[in-house]
Order: sequence, then C-alpha cells, then structure tokens
Amino acid sequence: MAKLRASNRDFENLEVFPQLSLDCVIFGFHDGTLKVLLLKWKGTEYWSLPGGLIRQSEDIDDAAIRILQERTGLDHIFLRQFYTFGKTERYDRQKVSDRLSYIIDPKSWYERAISIGYYALVDYAAVFPNPDEFTEECKWWDLEVVPELLFDHNEILKKALHSLRLELSYQPVGYNLLPEKFTMPAMMRMYEAILGRKIDPRNFQKKILHSGIVIKLNEVKKGTAHKSPYLYKFDQDKYQEVLEDGGLFII
Repeated sequence: MAKLRASNRDFENLEVFPQLSLDCVIFGFHDGTLKVLLLKWKGTEYWSLPGGLIRQSEDIDDAAIRILQERTGLDHIFLRQFYTFGKTERYDRQKVSDRLSYIIDPKSWYERAISIGYYALVDYAAVFPNPDEFTEECKWWDLEVVPELLFDHNEILKKALHSLRLELSYQPVGYNLLPEKFTMPAMMRMYEAILGRKIDPRNFQKKILHSGIVIKLNEVKKGTAHKSPYLYKFDQDKYQEVLEDGGLFII
C-alpha cells in the first residue's frame, strides 16, 4: 500500500492526504509476454507495486499521472482507474511493519487507509524504470512469476488484470503496448497474453480488420524464418473513435 510514501515534511504540513493513496499496476508487453513493473524495497527481498500519496493541490488522475511518469519516464500514458480498495483489514499490518520498520517509522502507519487502483498500458521498450526514495530497484516481471508482494498488492494486481480483460470486451487495447509497426501475429500474441488463453487466428484477424483500427502497410517484417508477414500500424483517428464509442467486439 502506498500510503507510507511521503516525507515527514509532507505529513507535518498536510501537503498530502495521509490515509488516501494510489497504487499503480503498470503493464508492458515484450517477447510475447505480459509484464508488470515492480519495486524492490531497500535492503530487503520484498517487492510491491508503485504508488504514492495524493497532494492536496492535485486532482486524483493528475496524481496517478505524476507517479507513473516518475516510475517510467513516459508522458501520455494510457491510464484507467479500476477499483477502490477500502477493507478495514486489507493485510497483516504488524507483519509488514516488522519487515519495513528500519525504512519507515512504525509511528507513521495508520490504522486505516484507502487506496485507489489505476492500471497503465505502456510501451515496454520506451520505459526507463526508476525506483523511488524507499526502493532500490524497479524492474519488469513476467506475470507468471510475480513473487509474493507486500501489503495487498497481489490482490490489486489480480483485480487490475481482471479489469483489463473485461475492457477487451468493448474497446481495443494495443496502441500503448505495441511498437509503431507490428505484425498481426504479434498483436494476437498480445491479446493471448492478456487473456491467458489461445485465440483463433483467422477469427481474430477478421475482427481486427473489420474494426478498422489498423492499417496494412506495404512493408513486411524482415529476418523471419518463414514467409515474411505484413506490418500494420494503428489508425489513430479510428482507434480514438472506437475508444469513445465502445462496442468493438469480444475476442
């Protein structure tokens, strides 16, 4: 939970909302695998999701954008608020406090905190992972091998993935995950990685082309062992139109 990630000065001057935090699930796609960006706390083997506190002077969405920019170095991030985590007992506070007591003063912990969950879709190759003041490493993890995370962050990650899969039912995903030019098989592998299951390739290509969100280029991908597949790119205007209208298709 990100409620601890603020300096003493922030608390003293009430520059933040100390019991309201953001937790961000940052997804990337690389080598046919969906990945998530995690932080390793200083001097420990413990990992968590990126997060932070909301400043008194900023909108909640702006706070999420700021936190994501700090961790990834990216602007214009695809961002979705997906859930609010507000159980009275979200995790074992004593256990987490014992693990992090030499980093965070236990007196700064609150008995109750609410966290707003956001997920982001980013271009893996464009990200420059950057830890925060309490962590020493920020790196990508394959979803299949994510370790036990601090706080209730495994639950938050699971909920974010579920929300992303639901989103595929009514609007396209990929503009922020794929490179500028990509093959149809690469796009299909991205959808399979998100859904966690195989997709019929002929049906998939038919639906994608019918939606009009991609443009077939007069170029092929070079260096492949078999017949070189054509490259595609997103039609940004049509993509935005479908995002606004919804009702694309169910894969």
